Amino acid sequence: MVSFFGKKTASWVGVDIGSSSVKLVVLSRRGNLVGLDAYAIVSLPPTAVVDGNIQEVQPVTEAIERAIKICALKQGNAIAAVPSSAVIIKRMELSKTFSEMELEDQVKVEADQFIPYPLDEVALDFEVLGESRTHPELNDLLLVACRRDDVDQREDAINAAGLKCAIVDVDTYAIERAFPMLITEDLKSDDMVAIVDVGAATLTLNVIRDHKIIYNREQSFGGNDLTTNIHHQYGMAIDEVEQALRLGEIGDEVKEAVIQPFRLTVSQQVSRALQFFYSSGVQHQLTKIYLCGGVASIDGLTDILTDELDIPVNIANPFEQMDVSAKVNKERLVKDTPALVKACGLALRSFDQ
Repeated sequence: MVSFFGKKTASWVGVDIGSSSVKLVVLSRRGNLVGLDAYAIVSLPPTAVVDGNIQEVQPVTEAIERAIKICALKQGNAIAAVPSSAVIIKRMELSKTFSEMELEDQVKVEADQFIPYPLDEVALDFEVLGESRTHPELNDLLLVACRRDDVDQREDAINAAGLKCAIVDVDTYAIERAFPMLITEDLKSDDMVAIVDVGAATLTLNVIRDHKIIYNREQSFGGNDLTTNIHHQYGMAIDEVEQALRLGEIGDEVKEAVIQPFRLTVSQQVSRALQFFYSSGVQHQLTKIYLCGGVASIDGLTDILTDELDIPVNIANPFEQMDVSAKVNKERLVKDTPALVKACGLALRSFDQ
């Protein structure tokens, strides 16, 4: 079985392999604080990762190698993630009387009934959550499964770069794990907060209540449209456009002609995602939205969303409560932070209790 839930170590590196870039985040414990030791963002060619699938392993490996050099890492255990859209997650109940080996065999029998692929093509893992509330003689289990190719591609790219891919997580779990680092106020148990991740190719809405994701939906929209538009109109290389957008180094002409209309499009897409959520029968309104992903760094976007949605919208910043190393460029970190939330959530896995 692949280790979706594997054992804890103290030296994991969060590796977020996205459609347009690889993000690395290195965290450590410093007393009662979590410390940010280093991070890196390295662009990928457009054909390397498509729809969350690694199409070309070598460019991804090379990007991770560059990120390792930027972070001055010599070795370490890495944790990556597969997209939630590629994963089957199921809760089940099984008898407490099974031994560990018997339980693993029984999980495979149960999984074979609902996974639409041959089991030898599937990576799966499970975790015992505890005694069933309704049937004390049973245990609740959480099963996670996906195509083995999705896992192998990530392991191959990371291992070839010099790190050890110790765990493959699910991206929604990484977002959920980062959430406590984002909030600065007390939340009531029924308060609902959204994390909207606008990446290069997808917009993902995660709604969280009581620190758990209760709703997750992806739609095809992202910063690639903006990047490609600027690339064609102004002749800038794709990676140059992405870096200029992330660091706010775009000229006034481009801002007025391309970025301002795109901000309105982002607002419309987020509004559309929220309409789907509210149409699912939810009774409460969202109390706040946190914005992350590469698109989130566009100037003025949070203000437009706040006005259009009538909900407070903030940039997600998991590092605000951390001890940031003196080696990290703090001014640049502020601009890069929205793109690092998922990688941060992956790195936080090493501190799970």
